Amino acid sequence: MIEVHNIINRTIEDHMALVSKSSNFIQEIEIISLRVAKVIENNGGIFWYGNGGSAADSQHMAAELVSRFKLERRALKSQALTTDTSIITAIGNDYHFDDIFKRQVEAQVTSKDLCIGLSTSGNSQNVLKGHQAAKAIGATTVSLLGCDGGVIHSVSDYSIIVPSKDTPRVQEVHTLISHIICDIVEQYVAGALKPLQVAEQV
Repeated sequence: MIEVHNIINRTIEDHMALVSKSSNFIQEIEIISLRVAKVIENNGGIFWYGNGGSAADSQHMAAELVSRFKLERRALKSQALTTDTSIITAIGNDYHFDDIFKRQVEAQVTSKDLCIGLSTSGNSQNVLKGHQAAKAIGATTVSLLGCDGGVIHSVSDYSIIVPSKDTPRVQEVHTLISHIICDIVEQYVAGALKPLQVAEQV
């Protein structure tokens, strides 16, 4: 039981230590939130993608915007590119797994949209190629990353790098940051926040 208690305590301590570093990202979170709000104000959509737990987080956050986070407001255009197994397996079979987001971005994303890629390593090739396709279209690219940001950081208009190689802890911070973004955007759309001078700030 002592070993089990140690695992629990160590995990909680590691979580709290990394979450406490989130205060270093306040400016980045604000800028990204305002950019997302501006895209929605201009009738654009928010597209999310990642692998594994980040795929689940993508679906989770898209749902927060389409349904609601906390407030009653209009539905917002948001979609996870991680959920259609027919599309994903067709692209993986006909082309390559690295193309599963790229191909969907090319089919659905326009220059007025914003793509959010999640990668705890910063080196997920399908997220990288999805962002490259988005930039070619003229869409905004946002990344939530881990480690040192990897190659994805270089193709991101905005990024937040959680400085850790511990995948589950990085994902937990990504969830916190994403929830804050959804909260700010929802309050803006619902009129609970002032116009924010979005045009001047992003």
